[in-house]
Amino acid sequence: MKRTKPVNNVSADQLQAMQELIGWARAGMTRVLRGSQYSGARDIYEALGYKKEVEFEDFYTQYTRQDIAAAVINRPVSATWRGPVTVLESDDDETTALEQAWLDLENELKLKEKFVRLDKLAGLGRYAVLFLGLNDVKNSTELTKPVTISNGLKLLYVRPLSEANASIFSWENDPTNERYGFPKMYKLRISSPGTKDVRELQVHYSRILHVAEGLLEGNLLGQSRLEPVFNRLKDLEKLVGGSAEMFWRGARPGYHGNIDPEARMSEEDKDKLRIQLDEYDHNLRRFLVGSGINIQELASQVVDPSNHVDVQIQMISAATGIPKRILTGSERGELASTQDKDNWLSFVLSRRQEFVEPTILRPFIDLLIKYKVLPEPAKDKSYCIAWEDLWSVNDKEKAEVGKIRVDALKAYASDPGTMQMLPPDMFYKLIMGLSEEEIELINQYQDQMMKEAEDLALSEEEEDELIDEENEEEEEDVDADE
Repeated sequence: MKRTKPVNNVSADQLQAMQELIGWARAGMTRVLRGSQYSGARDIYEALGYKKEVEFEDFYTQYTRQDIAAAVINRPVSATWRGPVTVLESDDDETTALEQAWLDLENELKLKEKFVRLDKLAGLGRYAVLFLGLNDVKNSTELTKPVTISNGLKLLYVRPLSEANASIFSWENDPTNERYGFPKMYKLRISSPGTKDVRELQVHYSRILHVAEGLLEGNLLGQSRLEPVFNRLKDLEKLVGGSAEMFWRGARPGYHGNIDPEARMSEEDKDKLRIQLDEYDHNLRRFLVGSGINIQELASQVVDPSNHVDVQIQMISAATGIPKRILTGSERGELASTQDKDNWLSFVLSRRQEFVEPTILRPFIDLLIKYKVLPEPAKDKSYCIAWEDLWSVNDKEKAEVGKIRVDALKAYASDPGTMQMLPPDMFYKLIMGLSEEEIELINQYQDQMMKEAEDLALSEEEEDELIDEENEEEEEDVDADE
């Protein structure tokens, strides 16, 4: 049987359409099965009021209106970008051309602030883009063309945009192109400052930095950081909002009036009582006067929701990797335990190395080097990105560590037997946690102090000898006079 070679006439647009159809079918099946139990007899999502399909608008609304949702997005980003971010070619003190160009560009365009916004938007939706405003175009229609690389090319501005304002307009349909199946053109929605006007621009992919977090099968669409915890965020809203409503309604008890069956009230008396009750309810009156009616307070029911809220916070913390105390505490984790802080800093360090550098910073720098906006690295065509040390201590922490060390040293020095069991160098290293260089400095200082003490002792001995000699001479003079 003769085998025939299959002919591939499927364009990228058709391929993308088929992928979207498969994705829609899969998503539709997921929506049907999501929350389903007992062969469809029970739907937990419907019973608990959860949405089966959440979109960017849902995440954006949750982020802008709920404190914990904002913390899930903002805490990792703020910790990741803490401190200066610099580009280095070597450890030399001399600044290279690339290092200086990066510093100038950062100072001019405030790049770090733009990267922070881009990071937040990428985590809020499935992806975000950074629009590069270059000076190789004269009007907006030329944005559909690839970037024209030249020595005079300059980056005028950068603008981060969410997936809601940066949709993929067309795809690369040339199977011989290395970008086959990737975006070819984007459609950007740009808001005019100070107005409600929105312009739509078609922009070539070479002017776009595409950033996505939480990628699985594809290379373009990630997952919002809020999606895995979206149900828990809704539960938290129910608990916190419900507890506030419960307190509002239950903290001030209701009242019940028992009317004496033998009492007779005229219409005028009833009207006066209604007025008194209305004024009492609106805090205009703090006493009631009436006859034939007995006012009794109804029992109030206010329940502490803290345990239930804590369960939701724990689940959100587990899903996001943000320790609970840092999620609910201050941004840098002053309220967190030492273990929580170490785990958090390790998470932030991993995020810098595995997401921010390979997905945001290096692609951005490499693009600018390719476009000749930044000069090429002079040494081995390589560079590194320097971050602020996450484990560096502040002045308060330094003071606390210093006090602990002083107390430990005082206790060690006051017991000679301890010095025989644990020599000073071992104590400095194992107990005090000092480095070899610090221990060497201490030993040098001690040697210097001992030498000065010996010199002082010798000086005193010499002085005593001089005094003795003078006394002997005086005695000899006295004997001679006699």
